[in-house]
Amino acid sequence: MTYSVAVSGASGYAGGEILRILAAHPDIELRTVTAHANAGQPLIQHQPHLRSLAHLILSETTPEVLAGHDIVFLALPHGQSGQYTDALADAALVIDAGADHRLTSQADWDRFYGGAFHEPWTYGVPELLVAGAKQRENLVGATRIAAPGCNASTVSLSLAPGVAAGVIDPSDIVTVLAVGPSGAGKSLKTNLLASEILGTANPYAVGGTHRHIPEIRQALAASGAAPADSIRISFTPVLVPMARGILATSSAPIAPGTTDDDIRGAWEAAYGDETFVQLLPAGQFPRTADVVGANTALLGLAIDRDANRVTVVAAVDNLVKGTAGAAVQSMNLALGLPEGRGLTVNGVAP
Repeated sequence: MTYSVAVSGASGYAGGEILRILAAHPDIELRTVTAHANAGQPLIQHQPHLRSLAHLILSETTPEVLAGHDIVFLALPHGQSGQYTDALADAALVIDAGADHRLTSQADWDRFYGGAFHEPWTYGVPELLVAGAKQRENLVGATRIAAPGCNASTVSLSLAPGVAAGVIDPSDIVTVLAVGPSGAGKSLKTNLLASEILGTANPYAVGGTHRHIPEIRQALAASGAAPADSIRISFTPVLVPMARGILATSSAPIAPGTTDDDIRGAWEAAYGDETFVQLLPAGQFPRTADVVGANTALLGLAIDRDANRVTVVAAVDNLVKGTAGAAVQSMNLALGLPEGRGLTVNGVAP
């Protein structure tokens, strides 16, 4: 069976990455692409690397244009998806790459985003531990999926095994992330100009203000016994001059009485059989260069007994495993297709 697909926000980075992956998916027909200001223009004018899709013209983003497809992807700025999802009740499968349907707490939404609160959808991180199982079980047959925030899923996948196994203390998590500017979208912003980011590293959203913090707490709470309000995270993202990528260094105290074998065993048990989340051998740590273009999260784990902390270093391509790849992987599960259909673990080098 071939599924017809519409992709909104197709002229942006996330929309373009969804299109790039789906263009090679054997079960997908990319029928409709939409945009706002760029409506009426050829897709190839805004995504010149997508040569196989040169025949597509950007339509206006309206519920009427998006309706009538088997699958609708929404790659819109935060706060804009809800107006369309409310009008797509008849669509068989809708996947939102924005934040509108990620959070279960309206209080968190009001504090970190604001605007209308929309019901939470099935969270699109298949490998995430949830109450002793994996989130993929909830994605099978799902009709409404919330793709994750790229920083949020990277940190959650880094620490969930330790929280679930009780080998780390989630009340004192510290995470620092080096992130590429593509995660901020394609809109023109002064702080993202090449002259502003080349040759420098710029922290932002410091001091507990980043919007992905409640999403991480929510995911880690779902993975273990700790309630979300007992999970405390010091989260500091740093913008660095690479187009793609996240390198997240996350640490938490070691739980009393925990052995080194207990600690590494928790991550090995969680990801030993996973294709797209891989724990590197002891003493090895990933680089963002190793995951460019891949739907892969690579993790390196260190046990620092002097500091009494576990440190996990994770590398992902924020546009693939962080966003579009997670969305397509979740789509495959929802449709009953092989989970890895159309996705690769191989990066692009050099």
